[in-house]
Amino acid sequence: MTITAPAPSPEVLQRKARKAALGSFVGTAIEWYDFFIYGTAAALVLGPQFFPGTSELAGTLAAFATLAVGFVARPIGGIVMGHFGDRVGRKSMLVTSLLLMGFATVAIGLLPNYAAIGVAAPVLLVALRFVQGLGVGGEWGGAVLVATENAPRGKRGLYGAAPQIGVPAGVLLANLVFLPLTTVLDDAAFAAWGWRVPFLLSAVLVVVAMWIRLGLEESADFEASRDAAGEVKLPLAEVLVKHWKTVLLAGGTFVATNGIAYAYMVYVLKYGEAELGFGKSTMLFLLIASCPFWMAGMAISAYKSDIIGRRRVYIISSSALVIVAALFFPLMDTAMLPVMLVAMIALGFVLGACAGPQSALFAELFPAHIRYSGASLGYQIGAILGGGLAPIVATSLFAAFGTSLAVTAYFVLIALVSLVSILLLRHPHDPAVAVAQSRRSEQEVA
Repeated sequence: MTITAPAPSPEVLQRKARKAALGSFVGTAIEWYDFFIYGTAAALVLGPQFFPGTSELAGTLAAFATLAVGFVARPIGGIVMGHFGDRVGRKSMLVTSLLLMGFATVAIGLLPNYAAIGVAAPVLLVALRFVQGLGVGGEWGGAVLVATENAPRGKRGLYGAAPQIGVPAGVLLANLVFLPLTTVLDDAAFAAWGWRVPFLLSAVLVVVAMWIRLGLEESADFEASRDAAGEVKLPLAEVLVKHWKTVLLAGGTFVATNGIAYAYMVYVLKYGEAELGFGKSTMLFLLIASCPFWMAGMAISAYKSDIIGRRRVYIISSSALVIVAALFFPLMDTAMLPVMLVAMIALGFVLGACAGPQSALFAELFPAHIRYSGASLGYQIGAILGGGLAPIVATSLFAAFGTSLAVTAYFVLIALVSLVSILLLRHPHDPAVAVAQSRRSEQEVA
């Protein structure tokens, strides 16, 4: 006689869902804090610190190139952790990714510069950036699945927004740490030691996130998929053989969101200082002020995706991004702070609206036993084609043409790539659409 354990009560399931969402949000925010402080430092100080003896443009490009190294590593992290996340569990990979990111970030904060150890400095910087990329590459898929697979019925989009909101929260935290340093310290002190403080603070933040994540539980979806996962020796192989079109289109939907976001967070800081004549603190303030609107866009679009469907929300948001991408630099080039603030807020909100339904959309594209691998691979393809290249491309375009119109054209082009990708991507199992159809049927019967 088999004794079946009683099903968890709704209250227990609700607590589990909230704990999963909190763990995903906090851990993701801290991991992306680590990832983004590198981008901010690359824009502000890493060029002369690790690539001296070159022109200012060459130093900036070299620093942005090391930023891109992290994006090269991200698909590798996504593949490796996706494999074990599908076979062993989501939680263990989330802990692993956090440890990798924390180690690499603190090590960068302690790394001697070129003046101290010569060519070993940039070599080690690139290596540590690669480790950061491995960690964050496995982070997104695990955080998204923990949040969405534990979400209450009909709220997968809303709960899936928790790790998405962790991204701008990480940006906000990173810049809130940098802002007082750039304000209080003079350039010499900031270059000597001030830039290292945000990296070293990561040690404290990682301990907090680790404590939360160790208390997470695996989802019912994953537990139910263990047998299927055991039969699939290489989840990635199944993804590439049976779902390669879905992976490519999913990555395409993310190219603009990620690429424009990184230019907005990294390149614009340098642009405002070098081309518009504003100080570091002013540009950081504009970015900080826009982050709450970025998060609001995520929350609103994620909520709406549970009601009218992920794909529909994604199409509307991607269309809006094409328009805002065309207007962003013309507004920034006015060099009027109120107008620049409006431009930053508008772009942040629309980027958030594009990212809001993404967690649930990507998770629902793949069966549970290959979901970590499929969602991570699609996400990281978009990341490397978008975010990793954007600051370099934007800097090179402005240097080549001497006008922000070239950067605007790049923004619009990748926004159109993402819009076309979501138009081509089919999402037949969108539960929000099923719920809406069920409601319409009930109304017709009534």
